[in-house]
Amino acid sequence: MSDIEKIKKLRQSTGAGFKDCNTAIQEANGDLEKAVEILRVKGISKASKKMSREANEGVIALTGDENKISLIEVNCETDFVAKNENFINFVKELSEINNNCSSDIEKVKSSNMKNSKNVEENLIDIIAKIGEKITIGRSKTISNPSSKNFFYLHTIVKDNLSKLAVVVSLESKDQSEKMKFFGKQLSMHIAASNPLSIDVEGIKSDVIKKEEDLVFEELKNSGKPDEIIKKISLGKMNKFKEENSLLNQFWVMEPKKKVKQIINELKIPDLRIKEFFRIKIGE
Repeated sequence: MSDIEKIKKLRQSTGAGFKDCNTAIQEANGDLEKAVEILRVKGISKASKKMSREANEGVIALTGDENKISLIEVNCETDFVAKNENFINFVKELSEINNNCSSDIEKVKSSNMKNSKNVEENLIDIIAKIGEKITIGRSKTISNPSSKNFFYLHTIVKDNLSKLAVVVSLESKDQSEKMKFFGKQLSMHIAASNPLSIDVEGIKSDVIKKEEDLVFEELKNSGKPDEIIKKISLGKMNKFKEENSLLNQFWVMEPKKKVKQIINELKIPDLRIKEFFRIKIGE
């Protein structure tokens, strides 16, 4: 096999450029397997340099069904790469692995992909090939024995990949079309309204403390008496809790009613929102 044929073969198998392939073959004294390893080592060094950059673009991939469903975020630097075929294929296969591993990211990274390399190795390869920082971000698997999962994808890039994704798990014995339609609508509502929790009690204490500090900063120089400031602060915090708890939010499809009113009107006695997860690229 001539050097030119070896370079072509190396380019096909690694996706590296002509010059890099030629140099690797020279360093490997014509040994293709060794040349692949040389490129791989160089790829790792290139990848490590890219990891200091910002990666605020990307996609969220969804895989699963009404019983078990998973979301995984994969970030890159530009929207152009988010639509790259190699990137998309990598994320799709990664999403299947993530669902199988129930979002155990360490297990995901050590899992083998179809090309017999593990996820972490393939991630390094794709960084070297595409030339951007690519990272695996947030992930979540929802699987509740007595619940059904419903989802909504917004700004779809391709198939099961989007810029914003929501999964909501509803507990009920009801399997009617009315129930399924509500599940779909609720996931759309969550996408639009971005609640922090199902109810007021579910909002994390550190989030409430941060908001209280912001409200205090806003009011402390108002010149109002302390008693008035306390009342205003209490009112603002109650409003914050109402606006950020799903059951107390105004229903996007019928803004004069709250989500809890809509649920009551469905007249499905055992219906309960078990959990939800919303993820948006860049947030």
